[in-house]
This record gives sequence, structure tokens and C-alpha cells, in this order.
Amino acid sequence: MAILDIFKKKPTKKVSAFAKATADKGKPVPQKKISTLAAKVLKEPQVTEKASSLVNQNQYVFKVWPRSNKSEIKQAVEELYGVNVLNVNIVNVPSKQRRLGRITGERGGYKKAVVKIKPGQKIEVLPR
Repeated sequence: MAILDIFKKKPTKKVSAFAKATADKGKPVPQKKISTLAAKVLKEPQVTEKASSLVNQNQYVFKVWPRSNKSEIKQAVEELYGVNVLNVNIVNVPSKQRRLGRITGERGGYKKAVVKIKPGQKIEVLPR
């Protein structure tokens, strides 16, 4: 029956992604934990020309979920980046109509927050 053994599945050794990372480099890769509040409130930092010019005034722009409010945004930024937030301004960007020939559609709107932090502190939006 040795001929039929070729159709049997051979047991494979399961190796987790963490074990692979530690085996390659010799030490574990630290992963930054995101708090549940920050995950529920902040979507992503907005990287535009205007947002990058606001960095000189200690202001950072984030896209946020539509149901979040100023106090939640303040807590989330303080937890995630470890900075002191002075104030938060919120802008509801409306959706815009777009056309492609006869077909009309909408580009979805979003909510963004402009966060001002304490002078001397910094948020690394784009890691180098």
C-alpha cells in the first residue's frame, strides 16, 4: 500500500507570523497597540499641501468617523500620539456631484478634524 501513501497529506509544522519574525532577526518586532477609542474615532491623517503648511502652527489634520465629537477626538489623539491637545476644530466636508458622460454620481463627503497641540510637541504623521 505504499503506492497510495503519495495521496495522503503530509503533516506540516505550523509556524506563526511572530515566530517567523523572531527567527529571522533574532529579536521580536514590537508592534504599537492602538487603543479602541483611537480606532473608533480616527481614520487617517490627511496629508495635503495645506495640512503640511499647518504643521508650522502646531496643527494637524485627521479624517475622522462622522459620529465622533471633539472630546473623543482629543482623547484619541492624546492616547495614540502622546501629546497635549489644546483645541479641536471640526469640518464636515460635503459630498460633491461628479459626472462621467451621462452618468452622474457622488464623491462621498467626510468629516475632518484640525487638532492644535502644545508648542514644542510634534506628531510624526509620515514615518521616515
